[in-house]
Amino acid sequence: MEQTFAIAIHGGAGTILRSTMTPGLQLQYEKGLIEAIDAGYNILSQGGSSLDAVEAAIVVLEDCPLYNAGRGAVFNHAGQHEMDASVMNGLTLEAGAVAGVSNIVNPIKLAKSIMCNSPHVLMCGKGAEDFAKTQNIAFADDAYFFTQQRYDQWQEALKTDSVQLDHTERKFGTVGAVALDKQGNIAAGTSTGGMTNKQFGRVGDSPVIGAGTYANNATCGVSCTGHGELFIRAVVAYDVSCLMEYKGLSLEEACNLVVYEKLVKIQGEGGLIAIDKNGNIAMPFNSEGMYRAYKKSNGASAVSIYREA
Repeated sequence: MEQTFAIAIHGGAGTILRSTMTPGLQLQYEKGLIEAIDAGYNILSQGGSSLDAVEAAIVVLEDCPLYNAGRGAVFNHAGQHEMDASVMNGLTLEAGAVAGVSNIVNPIKLAKSIMCNSPHVLMCGKGAEDFAKTQNIAFADDAYFFTQQRYDQWQEALKTDSVQLDHTERKFGTVGAVALDKQGNIAAGTSTGGMTNKQFGRVGDSPVIGAGTYANNATCGVSCTGHGELFIRAVVAYDVSCLMEYKGLSLEEACNLVVYEKLVKIQGEGGLIAIDKNGNIAMPFNSEGMYRAYKKSNGASAVSIYREA
């Protein structure tokens, strides 16, 4: 019997209002999710690694200007783009991460290169960009990352000097993927442009191994999206794995406990996607919505934004 394989992705959580979502825009978001899930799934179906599948799915989302990662990254206080990403291999527990980089077309590729081609886990800023040049990682000028929607959001945030949009439109625009391959190996990855109008080199949970990303073949792979400061404080991704390893909880039980109870207690808004060694998938969120999708080797698949009716 062939090993089960599967992949799940997210494109961010938060207050995604149905009232401001037009049918046309929803189709665009869903198209991006479908392209990303298919890119990863095709690698898995051909016997490729979960690590490569996660990278491929996230690259598609980074290249889509609708999502807050790569090309669609938000503006910081200085009107620039500072991006974060991480990836983790559940077989070896190796990880790579990058924080506060600019002009990198696909930060997830840099995170993977740090994991595979350096002795380090996390690099940041100019040093990470210098390393990227040695790895032939693609760069682009500021114009590539400019989107009118993100610029307008930044201008609105400047008026109130907030690091988020107003409470009616709090989006945590991170993208991520988790996958299980035919060899039984799990991988997870996350990429983000962070918070609109962020200052002082602020870094969220996405590049923090154990907070925004974690993978371990013995338990699960997790990628988070939400209010990064709270996800760091709760060590969310690793906590899900720990609850499975030490308390014997199922993937669903562990994810639900973290997202619906532990995070809620500290007012941590957002969600996560997770996969276990049996191909089970969980995608809980305590916010209004979360862009998400999954596809399994048994034919099951879904693309969703809001809560199921």
